[in-house]
Amino acid sequence: MDKIAVLIPCYNEEKTIEKVVKDAIKALPDAVIYVYDNNSKDKTAELAEKAGAVVRHEYVQGKGNVIRRMFREIDAECYIMIGDDTYPIESAPEMVKCVIERHADMVVGDRLSSTYFQENKRPFHNFGNSLVRASINKFFGCNIKDIMTGFRAFSYDFVKSFPVLSGGFEIETEMTIHAVYNNMQIENVVIEYRDRPEGSVSKLNTYSDGFKVLFTIFNLFRNYKPLAFFGGFALLLCLLSIGFVIPVIMDYATTRLVYKLPTFVTCGFVMLAAIHSFFSGLILSNQAKSDRRSFEIFRNLIHESKKRLLNR
Repeated sequence: MDKIAVLIPCYNEEKTIEKVVKDAIKALPDAVIYVYDNNSKDKTAELAEKAGAVVRHEYVQGKGNVIRRMFREIDAECYIMIGDDTYPIESAPEMVKCVIERHADMVVGDRLSSTYFQENKRPFHNFGNSLVRASINKFFGCNIKDIMTGFRAFSYDFVKSFPVLSGGFEIETEMTIHAVYNNMQIENVVIEYRDRPEGSVSKLNTYSDGFKVLFTIFNLFRNYKPLAFFGGFALLLCLLSIGFVIPVIMDYATTRLVYKLPTFVTCGFVMLAAIHSFFSGLILSNQAKSDRRSFEIFRNLIHESKKRLLNR
């Protein structure tokens, strides 16, 4: 088991990968640097190996797929995940300290509280980061400072208990919600952000990846907070049913006749749908609580496996 593992997922990063690896070696001399190449068409893998990294490959395209492979293959007390040269690796020792000494499960490299909005020249990226942060903090009742950052530190427990379901850039959102929902210890370290150097381009598509992230939030909210999700839907249906049936009832009270029979019948079915949605939320909420109990037991088993690895 490594003491510290630096994980670098990359795709066509020959402009910066050598510098990122060398900076990581300088900042964390005791760490093992792993570069996972994701079908790069340039010299990324060659330059990373030359700089001193352990180079491995993931042939299924997508950042989430790379991280799944990394988390599965590497055992370490502390993991540092960094993407490109926009993140200052000099902040890594502080993040390692949070995991090793303070027993944090995930440490977020917070760009948004420092220079991100000044350095990043893509306004829709800025808007998207703010929207995602506000959505997750509202839906899940937390106060995470930077949701989409690719610079994070993890404990062994987090890495081995995190089910990677996403294949692309929505992976950071999934990580954050997983940690929040399961009451894991999350620390925040403010980092300086610098824009990409000339010739290096972001692989994140503002629109398509942005919609995937929002869809991921929607799905995870439905799965993790089913009573709030289906209860809200039930309330909406209930209000619609009552709103449309009131005029029908008022007509009946005056004339003793139902003039809008289709509306009356439809409102009845809508109210039944509201009741069905509410009880679906209750059932799924109980299932979610059961899943959380099972997860806590699973975490204890992972913690014991870590002890055995350390005692070898």
